[in-house]
Amino acid sequence: MKTLFKRKLKLTTLLIGLITTSVLLTTVILLFASYQSEKRSLIDTHLSLNYSKSEKISSSVDSLFKSMKISLQEISYFLSNNPQMTDEEIQDYLELLKKSSRYFNSLAWIDETGVIQNIAPITVGLKGEAVTGMTKDVVDAKVRMLTPPYIAPSGRMLVLLSEPLFDSEGNYKGIIGGSIYLQEENVLNEILGNDNIESNGSYYFVVGPQGKILFHPDMNRIGDEVRGNTVVSKLLQGESGKEYVVNTKGVPMYAAYNYIPEISWGVVQQTPVSSVNELQKNHIQNLILTILVPFILILLISLTFARKLAKPFIELADLVNQLGTEREVRVTIPKSHWNREADLLTQSVKIAIETVQQNNQKLVEEAMTDTLTELPNRRKFNEVMTRLVNDGQLFSLVILDIDHFKSINDTYGHLQGDEVLKDLTEMVQSLIRKQDHFFRFGGEEFILLLPDTTSKEAFIVAEKIRARLENTTTTVGTSITISLGISEFPFHTHSLDELFLFADKAMYQSKSSGRNRTTIWSPNDRIA
Repeated sequence: MKTLFKRKLKLTTLLIGLITTSVLLTTVILLFASYQSEKRSLIDTHLSLNYSKSEKISSSVDSLFKSMKISLQEISYFLSNNPQMTDEEIQDYLELLKKSSRYFNSLAWIDETGVIQNIAPITVGLKGEAVTGMTKDVVDAKVRMLTPPYIAPSGRMLVLLSEPLFDSEGNYKGIIGGSIYLQEENVLNEILGNDNIESNGSYYFVVGPQGKILFHPDMNRIGDEVRGNTVVSKLLQGESGKEYVVNTKGVPMYAAYNYIPEISWGVVQQTPVSSVNELQKNHIQNLILTILVPFILILLISLTFARKLAKPFIELADLVNQLGTEREVRVTIPKSHWNREADLLTQSVKIAIETVQQNNQKLVEEAMTDTLTELPNRRKFNEVMTRLVNDGQLFSLVILDIDHFKSINDTYGHLQGDEVLKDLTEMVQSLIRKQDHFFRFGGEEFILLLPDTTSKEAFIVAEKIRARLENTTTTVGTSITISLGISEFPFHTHSLDELFLFADKAMYQSKSSGRNRTTIWSPNDRIA
């Protein structure tokens, strides 16, 4: 009898060890897998978002400088074909153009000898003076150019965009030059909004062809030459991309960069690694809090029944081993064991396995749901869109973005901003069909997938949503407006990446065209 007791005690101890080890290993594996997955996802997300933003900024700057060049060409052409204009008429003409376009802080005609014949605004006070330095070099070059940043005699840091002026007989008559002050208000500064640092520390800056900073959240850094930054080095070589980098201040960053070939500038958008690590830390803490109590309960229940078990242990040992080695366990439980303790332990193990699987399923569902709006998130969006494409189903993708959402957060606070996002969610859900899919993509950006809907039909739906939001008072007491972009599968493209990119570009076109509007992507937008 004593030998039997000892044998029973050893088997019980072994079973307790197996159960404890299995539950702990499952917990560790789950945490490790979730950590790795979330880390990779956060890094990819921030790099992709940074690249998208830097690409949008570079595209806007590129388009702006093209417009600026066209404007100077038109001025040059007009003056060449109207030699009879008086000095006063030319001055009035430049004053009018400067005020109407707002491209340049000053607009001047400098003759071939380097004398400023006319300048707008006239209050600059340089009319009749001879230029020197960089400006004189531009006059002598007799070609269209954009200068690197330099300090003008007025003490301002600027870049000069110039267009050569020739008379009707081809004689060189100087340049038409537009000055852009880098540290003062102008259209370029309005587009860049270079004083903006996001709450997570993300920001962007612009560098010139010589590696000098042209725009930066810290205005005092404008004009500094960036050395030792690998991202800037690649920009100077005409490259674009995204990568981990340690900036010149020694701060690790996830950076994306885009080269602007039209003017040889580069845009760098970057997020501190520390902010991404903080998000990862919060994710793991929340995950631990979510699974800790049920796992402890499972473990305690299993151990309590294991101590009372005498025999048989063979089937139960196999079952516990499966819990530690298989992803999903199918539990086949006999109706009853001849031993009461063994029967109780068997039922406990069954409960443990089912609870772990339910928690795993719950975690998967939560990973695909936005906690604020309870909408499916970008992971679910990728899954649904992939399924529609694989089925070969026609559908339209609509990206909608709240206009000036940052001002709502700044004015009313982030909590009220969250309520506005909820208001938008409820409004959109009330206007779409049951078969339509609505996702929160991130921040103030949402996505609609409309099955069996052409882009023209999607435009009607989008306009209905836009108009309703514009005329509805939100929680903060004001209405909001949204900008929307639409692309259609497979009419516009068979590529998922391109389909999203086209809708994103169309949405950005809505932003660029004044916001509060809907744009369907057009092949003519490929250059933009």
